Amino acid sequence: MPGGSGPGVTALVPAFNEEQRIVATIGGLRQAIPGIRIVVADDGSTDDTAVLAKSAGVEVERVSSNIGKGGALNAAFSNLEVDDSDILLLIDADLGESSVEAAALLAPVAAGQADMVVARFKTRGKGGFGLARNLGRLGIKFLGGFEATAPLSGQRALKAGVFREIGGLEGGYGMEVGLTIDVLRAGGRVEEVEVDMTHNETGRDLAGWRHRGRQFRQIGRVLLKKALSA
Repeated sequence: MPGGSGPGVTALVPAFNEEQRIVATIGGLRQAIPGIRIVVADDGSTDDTAVLAKSAGVEVERVSSNIGKGGALNAAFSNLEVDDSDILLLIDADLGESSVEAAALLAPVAAGQADMVVARFKTRGKGGFGLARNLGRLGIKFLGGFEATAPLSGQRALKAGVFREIGGLEGGYGMEVGLTIDVLRAGGRVEEVEVDMTHNETGRDLAGWRHRGRQFRQIGRVLLKKALSA
């Protein structure tokens, strides 16, 4: 790992209109993992996310319009030059300073104990009733045989070679569930690690319920696709 003799680490940070937190997220990653390479996958932001990220001295891969986190990450990865043995960190831009906890995800992958490590937040949000989370959990159990407690977590570490092998990410809110199933189906070992991270959450207003409805539907579509391809 950076500063040592292990694999290189590249953080891919998907971001859409995160000018309020992107600099703090970058700072937390640098504090946690000296020498880390950080690439912001800007998903067509209309604010100063990309400008602030460039000013912070990191690479920015920008798509011209909002295509979703999975699409932005796929586009950014396609332009990376990384070895299969290098570790990718997928870290959401809205973590702010709590991104310092990302270091906890690296050790099991670097040691060969896991092919992908997923962050399980110590404090779970109270925005909804867990319908989308439970759907993701059931789908991963049925299609991948893994008991996930954080099926929707976007904070993950995996080898670049594993990412290449699965052939990219699903679009929409089913991205994380689809990624877990793909890694498991490829014979990969998945672990969860508890972290003290925080991020922006949708509330229980109308916009929040609409968001969760879209999330539930898109997770369902990904699960149906995976089931039909089994």
